[in-house]
Order: sequence, then structure tokens, then C-alpha cells
Amino acid sequence: MAGTRNLQSAAKQPPLIQPPPRSTLPQEAVLMRIKSKSSQSSGERLSQSKSMVLQESDLPKKPISRHRRNQSQHNVLVAGGVAVVETLVELKGEHLNVAKISESGKKQRKNWTFMWSVLTSDQLLFYKEKQETSLKPGSKPDVVQLCGAFIEWTTEKSSRKNVFQITTDTGSEYLIQADSYSTASKWYNAIGKTVDASTKLPLRRSNSTEFLPKHSSLPGYGTASPTAKQRNPVHRRSINMFSSSKLKYSNSDSADKNGVKNRLKKFITRRPSMKTLKEKGLIKDRVFGCHLLTLCEREGSTVPSFVHVCLDAVDKRGLDADGIYRVSGNLATIQKLRFIVDQEEDLDLDQSQWEDIHVVTGALKLFFRELPEPLFPFRFFQPFVEAVKIKESKLKVQAVKKLIKEMPKPNQDTMKLLFSHLHRVLNFSRKNLMSTQGISIVFGPTLMWPELDAGNMAVNMVYQNQIVEFILIESQELFNLDRK
Repeated sequence: MAGTRNLQSAAKQPPLIQPPPRSTLPQEAVLMRIKSKSSQSSGERLSQSKSMVLQESDLPKKPISRHRRNQSQHNVLVAGGVAVVETLVELKGEHLNVAKISESGKKQRKNWTFMWSVLTSDQLLFYKEKQETSLKPGSKPDVVQLCGAFIEWTTEKSSRKNVFQITTDTGSEYLIQADSYSTASKWYNAIGKTVDASTKLPLRRSNSTEFLPKHSSLPGYGTASPTAKQRNPVHRRSINMFSSSKLKYSNSDSADKNGVKNRLKKFITRRPSMKTLKEKGLIKDRVFGCHLLTLCEREGSTVPSFVHVCLDAVDKRGLDADGIYRVSGNLATIQKLRFIVDQEEDLDLDQSQWEDIHVVTGALKLFFRELPEPLFPFRFFQPFVEAVKIKESKLKVQAVKKLIKEMPKPNQDTMKLLFSHLHRVLNFSRKNLMSTQGISIVFGPTLMWPELDAGNMAVNMVYQNQIVEFILIESQELFNLDRK
């Protein structure tokens, strides 16, 4: 009974150490409560609670910053064995040039705006005017979340000086610029420190004893909240947000470019020569676009065989065609005919695909237009113009005939064959409705043109038509053709 009475009296005595009221705790005090359960004795449960207060003198002293602007206050609380550090960063305000170039990975047009910028503990706010910082109704600043962001200097995104870029974890990109390098450097360092602090520190959920990380990819915090929606890494940019070094993609890109350059150099040095390709038959000498003298020398004649084939086909089935040489043929079919001729394939104009005579005449005119030097050589253009100005008919014929004899042999023979054919076309003028003037308008700019278009093009065209028309009329005298 004496032991029981002593225990009861001991239980009624007040505790030796009483914790002060919660309001009187120091700002940086740590409160710990330890509850222990003792075994039941005589059907009663005895509970004993001890409270211990850690005084300010027992806490480690921290160096005090002399600059109040940059000073941060830290509150340390312990709850459930987890320590939380709450950082309070003083607001900063200054006018900066801001341009938003991307939003959630989608590029936007770069427009620089002079905005009032405010830096908080985890955000960067942009206001159009300084007065909007009072958060009046309707004023919504542009908010940049710095948690998980990446900041770096850039010279490629803008031609301005002192420009740095902020890339958020959602893929939005901002360019920030200041005219003064000291101002830009100050903001760059302050934002960089805020990014590091906001990325590493967890957040305290309101009205809850749980603690959530500010970034779901932090190690050790993946299971902090089962219901928390994790970010999809597919829509995330591959940016190492926990490293202070710059991005590494530039090195890989430069390596790929060097690899492409090396492969191109090897290809160029190893490519076969033109002579080798011609010997293997991969590249063949063209007919269209080849110099007339070269083509005739290669074929061993004074008139290209393609001209012979086309003129024969027109003589057989096209002299009485309406608008012969004036009507244009199907361009696709003409190009197909050209391709066959350039590939030195057998050409049979009697086939059904060449039944349109205007395709044959169009290919012949294309051949003469694509000669590097026209049928009337460049050096003969002005002499022919002077000759056609002669008023006396006989003197004009003698001058033109002399110029024709001075031409190279392939030019003479090809011209003789062509104009004799055109003279036969005129014999069917009642059926084909083609006159000397109509033929000269077609073949004037096709058979001759100046080497340099220094003069008046309209005047040159007039002389071209007059020369071809005169040669066409006097073809029997000029080329000694048999009169029929």
C-alpha cells in the first residue's frame, strides 16, 4: 500500500521542466516530442512525456550577411522526422528587354518588349508597367517557372549583346537582354542561384504534413505522392537540369557535320572521270545543246542526222499540215523525243507516238534554239544586218551569198538543207496557210541572235526576221537550187 501511495503522489506532481508557450518559442528553435509507452502495471497505463527545448545558444551560429538586399532568412522545422527549409528571397525589380521565342516547344515570332522584371523565390515575373506589380484586378504578369529551368548565355538567338536564355521544364524559351553587361550579369547570376535553389528544395503542401518535391524527377521523391501526375518524358526536352555545365548537343552536332564533310570529300576524290563514264556508257554525248561543228565531226557528216530525220518526216506527211512550224506540239512528248535522241537510241518517227507532226517540228526548232552558237554564227550577225540594209537587190544578194560562203561547212550545208525544205513548205502555202513572213517570224530568232544583247531587242528581232525572209525568198539563187 505504501508503494502504491508513493506512485500516485508522484503521478500528481507537476513535471520538472515545462515547455514554454508555442508563441514564445524562438524563431529558430527546434521542438521535439517523444512519447513512450510503459508496460501495464496493476491494470493502469502510465504515460510519461518529456519536452526538451533547444535554446538559441545551443544552435550553430551562421555568418551574418552585411548586405540586407541579398540576405536570406531560413526557417527550420522538424515534423515527423523530416526537415524542411523554407527560403524567402527578397523581390527584385528592374526594366529588361524580354522576348518569348518558344512556348511548350512551339516556336514563336521573336518580339522584344521592354518589361518590368521581378524575381521571386521560384518565379520570374514580367509586367508591362512597373505599377502593375500591385496586382490590380485584370493585370496578369507573364510568369516564368524557374523550377527545373536551364539558363545560359547565347549569341546565336539574337544579334543583340548581353543576351541570355531561360528554358523552362515545359519547353518554353525566353531571351532576356540588358544594355549594360553588369545589369545582365547581375540578373543572370541571381536567376541561376534561384534556379539551383528551387530545383533542389522541396515544397511544403498546405494543410498537410506531407512534403512534395518541386520536381518529380528528383531522386528519392518519386513516391512522395502516389496521386501526383508525373510528367511525360516524351514531351520533355533532353536537358540536364541538375548540372551547371552547358548542353552537350553542340559537340555531337559538330561531329556529325565533320563526318558528312569527310564522306563528301572521299566521294569527290574517288568519283570517276568524265572519260571513264563515257567509256562505260554511263554518260553519252548529247545531241541537243552540242556545238554544231562538234556534233558533225562526231557523226562524220556536215549535217546532223537528227536534222535529216526530222526534215524527211515533215516532207513525207507534214507539208500540207495547217500551221506547220507555227503550231506548238505537246511539250512532254517533245521532251521525250529529245531524251531518246540524247541517249543515242534508235529513233523511228513513223511510230504512233510521233504521229503528231507538230511534235517533230517542235523538236527540230528546239534543236536549233539550244545550239551553243546559232546556225548563223555570232560573228556573222552584224554583217548580215548590214547586208540586209542594202537597197539594191542584186548587191544585197551578192553580199548575203558571200557571207554564207564564208561560214563553216556544217553551217553552210545545214542552212542549205533547211531553207530548201522551207521553200517546199511555201509551195503548200494554200493548204498549210504559212507565208514567207510567218516562217521568218518563227525561224528568225531560232536561227540567229547576237552574242551580247547590248542593243535593242525589238530592233534585233526585226533584222532577224528580215534576214531569214530574204534568204527564204532568194534561196534558189543563194544556194544554187534547181528550179522546178
